[in-house]
Amino acid sequence: MRLFGSISLGLFLLFSAWHEHSPAEATNPAQPRVTATFSTSAPRATQMMSPPPNYHFPDGRTFVYSVEWHLFTAGTATVKMEQAGAERKVTAVGDSSGVVNVLYTVHARFEAYLDPRTFCSLRVLKHSEEGSRKRETQIHFDYSHRKGILDEKNLKTGEVKHTENDVPGCVTDVITGFYYLASLPLQSGETYIFPVNDGGKTADVSARVETQERIKTPAGTFQSLRVAAEALSGKLQGKGKILVWFTDDANRTAVQMRAKLGWGTLLFRLQKVELH
Repeated sequence: MRLFGSISLGLFLLFSAWHEHSPAEATNPAQPRVTATFSTSAPRATQMMSPPPNYHFPDGRTFVYSVEWHLFTAGTATVKMEQAGAERKVTAVGDSSGVVNVLYTVHARFEAYLDPRTFCSLRVLKHSEEGSRKRETQIHFDYSHRKGILDEKNLKTGEVKHTENDVPGCVTDVITGFYYLASLPLQSGETYIFPVNDGGKTADVSARVETQERIKTPAGTFQSLRVAAEALSGKLQGKGKILVWFTDDANRTAVQMRAKLGWGTLLFRLQKVELH
């Protein structure tokens, strides 16, 4: 199960693959085949908000997180944004470690591109290794035709998949959504709803600013805003919330994230911020 096949704020997706496929399933792959599906369901009515005039993209910073599961160190995750011509590029990498790595190895790398004028996602490239599974995925958003196009290849079996789904005029994705949420006003008690797409059908995601809390992490102690995000539509509707703590300042740095899953709780804690 992907956390939010929608937002999951990206970082959680780096490790959710461990739950999406069981090790037994990974050792019995399907025979090579080609599949193609097309969806013409109506796009969602929710809309994205463009960045405010005074918004500064956090270029040149790499955020390093530890990932914990049942008090065990489960892995590490890093995420950074940089300018790429007229676009912004976000790179997120996740690697399992410790006892989790013994049970089920996960390595994932995501590259996502967005239009800085609108925050609309443009394309996403993924490389994921989950146990014995290895996949390459490309997602392209063709807003002129209101289509989200996914092409995926199983690097072990040779199976390829092509899908096309209707999308609204602007969506975020599971990686750039991490930054989109941080760019919102995040007023206490307010709820923000926006469309997220991960190559399938677009899902609406709700983010409610619940309260202020003081959070201690290896990177320091921060006065933070606790935001609860959950899917309002799609496969993960009603399956739970992800809590994110953003610093209560102009930076809106995500210093901690937590998600309770059927097999336990994942906790992401900010270790450090690297400048480059």
